Amino acid sequence: MEPPPGVIYLFQQYAKSLFAWRTVIDNVMFPVESAPRARRGELRAQCRDYLRQVGLGGFEDKYPWQLSGGMQQRVAIARALAADPQVLLLDEPFSAVDALTRMELQTLVLQLWERRKFTAILVTHDVEEAIFLADRIAVLGARPTSLREVIDVGLPRPRDQFATREDPRFLKLRHHITTTLLTGNDGHVASA
Repeated sequence: MEPPPGVIYLFQQYAKSLFAWRTVIDNVMFPVESAPRARRGELRAQCRDYLRQVGLGGFEDKYPWQLSGGMQQRVAIARALAADPQVLLLDEPFSAVDALTRMELQTLVLQLWERRKFTAILVTHDVEEAIFLADRIAVLGARPTSLREVIDVGLPRPRDQFATREDPRFLKLRHHITTTLLTGNDGHVASA
């Protein structure tokens, strides 16, 4: 069974979702390969623009194995954009990169969301990440999974990695969600 049209899934293990034998541009082109041949040039130019938007302009002819982990995740994000998603499902997409790359990718996703206005659903175990990225957070309880609470974040946009995380409302939300998770054992956080 395949996902409905317009729904794109961004994998946690992004490196496994890229085709090692294809160049970066060909990986990004993958979701639009079935388009009519007459549109291929236009779509290739769009894919180059997506790579530029994720900070990989000039890396089109490299292969995934020639890139760092954060760069590979950027390729996966560019490929997701090429599919023109209405809904983007993100399953812990930044968990396998270092802290600075994680912050850069979070900011990138927020900027892309501002431009494209797709619906994004993020699953994360990182409470701060959920608060920073989301408008609404669903706190999930232990197995069997249950919905413990839905929280409207209410933080202003655009968001900044430092100012937002130092906002007293951010800190209050972090405290509340962390306390909720700790009292519920083995909780997960999902945000949208």
